[in-house]
Amino acid sequence: MKKLIIVWALLYFCLLITGCGSTGKDQASENADGQDAATQGVGTDGAYPGVETQGMGDDGKGYPGGAFDDPRNPLSKSTIYFMYDSSDVKPEYEAVISAHANYLAEHPGASIVLEGHADERGSREYNIALSEQRANAVARKMGLQGASDSQIKRVSYGEEKPVAFGHDDTAWQLNRRVQIVYSRY
Repeated sequence: MKKLIIVWALLYFCLLITGCGSTGKDQASENADGQDAATQGVGTDGAYPGVETQGMGDDGKGYPGGAFDDPRNPLSKSTIYFMYDSSDVKPEYEAVISAHANYLAEHPGASIVLEGHADERGSREYNIALSEQRANAVARKMGLQGASDSQIKRVSYGEEKPVAFGHDDTAWQLNRRVQIVYSRY
């Protein structure tokens, strides 16, 4: 009887470990050009999590596929990086913001979440406020280019969701960002 209990316990433990295993992919891993893989917002099947794709073609104007998967197209970029202690959008991200704003203007049923982030320096309160200012700056630019405010939700995470866990300039640069995430809310 004791051996049977031990066998069952081992079997249960093995099943528990197998069920909790991961795919071996770290969502915060970077690809060759330094773009964070998690910021791409695309699943392995090419679909955007939480986005209704029924009735949308693969014609370069809708997703999945088309412009969102083409690395040469600004729509394939979904992260806007910021300078230290700043919510000013860098000029190199204007095309990315413009492309997403135009997409939203052309697709009134689409919606996004702008996730504001900050690096670990500064107080929690300061970082929440700064990441909110960053998300608002991107939303303002999108609104000026035709996106409706009702299509844009803003979330401020401050330093709570870093993509890089180092304590150096490289990690801090990657954590000062706004991520554009397509969703339904």
